[in-house]
Parts: sequence; C-alpha cells; structure tokens
Amino acid sequence: MTNPFYLAATVIVPMVFAIVLHEIAHGWAARLLGDPTAYERGRLSLNPLKHVDPMGTLILPGMLKLLGLPVFGWAKPVPVNYMRLRSPKRDMALVAAAGPLTNFALAAMSAVAFGLLLRGIGPQETPGPGVLFLADNLKNFIALNVFLGTFNLLPLPPFDGSRIVRGLAPDAGVRLLDRIEPVGIPLFMAVFIVLPWLFPGLHIVDRLVGPPMEWMLSQFEHIVALVAGPELD
Repeated sequence: MTNPFYLAATVIVPMVFAIVLHEIAHGWAARLLGDPTAYERGRLSLNPLKHVDPMGTLILPGMLKLLGLPVFGWAKPVPVNYMRLRSPKRDMALVAAAGPLTNFALAAMSAVAFGLLLRGIGPQETPGPGVLFLADNLKNFIALNVFLGTFNLLPLPPFDGSRIVRGLAPDAGVRLLDRIEPVGIPLFMAVFIVLPWLFPGLHIVDRLVGPPMEWMLSQFEHIVALVAGPELD
C-alpha cells in the first residue's frame, strides 16, 4: 500500500518500539550490574516520550529522508553512571551489548510471530486488512531491529560497539577510544552524512552495515520459513 498514513503506521510504530526497547535494555543491564541511575530517573519506561531526542529521533531522520540518504537516528541515551557499576570496564561493555542483543532477540521473536501468522493464514487464503497490517508491522520490526542492532555494533564512538571494544581493549586502546569519544558525534556526521551527500557513489552505510545486515536478515527469514511450515517455505 502507498497510503502515507498506512506506511507511517507500519514504520514509525515498529521503529519507536525498537529504539525504546534498545535503550531500556541498557538501563536494565546497568541496574542488574549495580547502577540504578536509569531506574532512579524514570528512564526504564515504555513511554516513548521519555526517550525522544529532538535531533536524533526527529530532526536528523527527517532531514535524511528529504535528502534521499539512508535514514537512521537515535534516542536519548539512558543515563549510566560508570563508577556505580561493580566492575566498571567489564560491566560497561555488557551494558553496551545489551542494546544490540535485545534488538536481535526482538527480531527473532518477530520472525517466529510472523511465521505463525503465515501458518495461520494458509497458502490458499486471502488475508484481510488487519492481517496485512500486522504482517507489515512484523516485517518492518524484524528489519528495523536488525538494522539498529547491526549499526550500533560499529566500533565508533558513540555507538555501542565502541564501548564493547573498550571493555575488551588494553589500556592503550582505551586511551585512544577516550580521545575519540568527545568528537564521536561530529565524526559520525562527517562519515555517515556529509561524505555520502558529497560522494553518493561511496555507499558507506551499505558497505559497512549492508553485508552483516543481509546475513542476519537471511537467518531470520529461515526462522519465518521454518515456523510457517514446508508448504510456505
């Protein structure tokens, strides 16, 4: 369907849930590892308004869409007090990993749900509007979670991947990442927005995120087909 309201409902709703649950996962992991800061500040909430970052959630995605560039963004990070963690260096890596792992887990659960939906419809039935709406939401939820989880594993500040690497790196690597951290956002803007705009042929996002994302999506497609049954494989 090309109805803009339908397209918005089947993209915005799964996108908001993917981003919000990603951030909540960071907060819960931190709480389990000794830092209740996110809980104390009311950030372990499913209310999306508590997680909206005006630039990363609204302005940047809108600008990228208007420019015809790959659309991505971020929510307001949940607060984590590094020094309240029981083992700060190790636990910060675990807190960072919780976000992408949650996205992949959500994608897997959505793949199972989508497979069950297909099994329930059957190969000869014509699905109604409600079923099609649910199917489109599930498909987009899988894709958005895979993209969000994969993109956040990039080892570049301020992405989760850099904090995972920091937890595993020797002291020299930690010092290097700490020096890059203050310029992480400008570096991100330069690499993923300015360069693709100036040189569209570079396909930076496609080359960095595309191959692992395509591989992950193929695994979830296998899950859908397995759950749906051989007649729909």
